[in-house]
Amino acid sequence: MHAIIETGGKQFRVTSGDVLRVPKLAGDIGSEVDLGRVLAVFKGEGDVLSGSSAADARVKATIAGNDRAKKIIVFKFKRKKQYKRTQGHRQDYTEVKIGDIVV
Repeated sequence: MHAIIETGGKQFRVTSGDVLRVPKLAGDIGSEVDLGRVLAVFKGEGDVLSGSSAADARVKATIAGNDRAKKIIVFKFKRKKQYKRTQGHRQDYTEVKIGDIVV
């Protein structure tokens, strides 16, 4: 069984036991959270729950860690104008371990 969830403005395909990185969630390491909206639940071959029946479903996860991603460099320039700007960015994320998908 797997599900499509939405959290932090992004969609993820999850199954029980998966470990994935989602945008920063509030909570301590080891605490249990319910992840975002459930968009669809796939029980098996051809068994799809979506819409209002999937809205009742819950995906439970445990927070495994918080960290920041690798730095990306943003470099802007305009040729012939002597304009250059360099900026770095590190995105915060939360690593979660997917528990049960409750329908």
